[in-house]
Amino acid sequence: MEPSGRREKPKSKEPLSRVEKAKQKSAQQELKQRQRAEIYALNKVMTELEQQQFEAFCKQMQQTGGK
Repeated sequence: MEPSGRREKPKSKEPLSRVEKAKQKSAQQELKQRQRAEIYALNKVMTELEQQQFEAFCKQMQQTGGK
């Protein structure tokens, strides 16, 4: 009977560890989603800036070439 009693105790701890693992997994997924959203936002800003700089460069080249 003792060995089965010893096996039951870890089983009672197991759901707690599963709950903790589930919480950690959920937190990691939320963090990953947040980081992904931040990366997309940063990429959008950088793309817009690059486009503005390219347009400014083109205008400058037209002015320089036209004169």
